[in-house]
Amino acid sequence: MLDNRKLIVDTHSEIYGLLQADGIFWNLQEHVQKNQVIPNSVYVIGREQASRYPALVHDLIQSHGVLVVYSNPTEGSEPMEWNLRQAGYLDRLAQKQMVVITGGSIAPEHPHLLYETFMCKVHDYDENLEAIKEYADKQQTQRPYKFLFLNGRMREHRKYLLTKFQQTGLLDQTLWSNLDSSIGVGPMHLTPTPAVSCPPDTFPVHYLPAQYEVDRYREHIQVAPESVTGRLGGKFNLFKQEWGEIYLNTLAYLDTYFSLVTETVFDYPYSFRTEKIWKPIAIGHPFVVASGSGYYRDLHNMGFRTFGHLIDESFDQIDHNPDRIDRIIEVVQDLCTQDLSAFVTAAQDVCKYNQQLIEELRLKTRAEFPDRFFHFVNTYINE
Repeated sequence: MLDNRKLIVDTHSEIYGLLQADGIFWNLQEHVQKNQVIPNSVYVIGREQASRYPALVHDLIQSHGVLVVYSNPTEGSEPMEWNLRQAGYLDRLAQKQMVVITGGSIAPEHPHLLYETFMCKVHDYDENLEAIKEYADKQQTQRPYKFLFLNGRMREHRKYLLTKFQQTGLLDQTLWSNLDSSIGVGPMHLTPTPAVSCPPDTFPVHYLPAQYEVDRYREHIQVAPESVTGRLGGKFNLFKQEWGEIYLNTLAYLDTYFSLVTETVFDYPYSFRTEKIWKPIAIGHPFVVASGSGYYRDLHNMGFRTFGHLIDESFDQIDHNPDRIDRIIEVVQDLCTQDLSAFVTAAQDVCKYNQQLIEELRLKTRAEFPDRFFHFVNTYINE
């Protein structure tokens, strides 16, 4: 299937289990030291091994004629390009000695195959399936908070939104979290100076009230937020070494009218859809997304619907980052002055449509991936 080349797959890679491989490895260094490298083959190497052993990856290409498939569908857009640059892989991509599997679009000159791993995973957890059913059964008209506003790693667009909503008093009406008190990162320089009630370059760690956290992490929030320090201290304290962001807590959605989704990437022209958008879609919660321009366009191209019949979503077409985020704030503030119970009712048809589509697409995406993978790789083998 690969022009007589063997396919060797890293068992740590996200796509291990989706492909029929000729060989596997779990530790690249040990694999090389034991002289198990198969020359002129295709190696799928996951993000952990590719980040830990970049010199070995380069040597596979240089000395063994291997085509490397760098598999990192948990990254996309700007974070993916940063990872590629840090490891010196951009030159390999330019020379067609390496291709990548990403979870979000990157510059078209970099050969990449998009795999929506986050979309596929939300329904993999029994806890989430129970939460989805419970939300459908218990929806209520009156809800104590305006919207759900979850923030993990501090980024400038999140810091800006937090500060603006704090200044206007809207944050007090919001069910929100912030798991990182570090200086925000990114080139937008949006944060006003001085910020309210916090230093201009930080925002304090803030956990959800205990009843809104999933059971397995509830006890972790007993640590006082003000005592949490260091990069991602709040996130590490809450989730430890687990990927806790994937879980749904029904009450957090029942007690809010919509989600304000702050995606990973805001200031880059290529979309990256993470668990942050698929969670409200899966549970049937209306949403507004703060992300890069074209994010809604790309979501529509996948077949999903949004709420342009109820709110002004033209901010998706604003390329200038500060103007776009200010317009998003205006839209959220305006929405919060309306009859939110009526908004939720009017949004239900879109929510139900999206719920059905994500279930269909996750199965289709996984089923079609092997054929897409082999077609993609063969394209570069035969160039």
